[in-house]
Amino acid sequence: MARPDKVAAVEEIAENFRGASASVVTEYRGLTMSQLTTLRRSLGDGASYRVAKNTLVKRAAEHAGVEGLDELLVGPTAITFITGEPVDAAKALRDFARTNQGLVIKGGFMDGRALTVAEVNQLADLESREVLLAKLAGAMKGTMAKAAGLFAAPASQVARLAQALADKRAEEGGAAPAEAATDSES
Repeated sequence: MARPDKVAAVEEIAENFRGASASVVTEYRGLTMSQLTTLRRSLGDGASYRVAKNTLVKRAAEHAGVEGLDELLVGPTAITFITGEPVDAAKALRDFARTNQGLVIKGGFMDGRALTVAEVNQLADLESREVLLAKLAGAMKGTMAKAAGLFAAPASQVARLAQALADKRAEEGGAAPAEAATDSES
């Protein structure tokens, strides 16, 4: 018979898997409680870091329909459940792992498939959503400005041509009455 506390833990982890846009599996061997607290703070509000028993995580992943994590669940395991921006959480984990050798990224899960360590690092190398949107907006603004310039160019060319024609007529018109006056005098 399963113990009620373990059943509740499995259900809670399964619910975390269902509600997360991504998750990253790590090994935390050798980290102190203060280091784990620092890691949790660096993840921000969009992610939660949970230490859990591998058997409970395996059962919870099975209940949530998450596949491909079994080989990652060896040794002391903690999972980061990301509900916010996956890039920000992956960066926080990668940066923390660089300065704290006790944290080892094993892999993850996102968009219905398991992620390797290299894929988690690639995710961390991406720029945040806000930066990418700003770059896209800047590129679109530049394209719009070029288009506006191209659309305005024919009109300004016509205006310059009309002004040049008016200037030429004014020159000819000013010279023509003088010639007419000399012709009538002769």
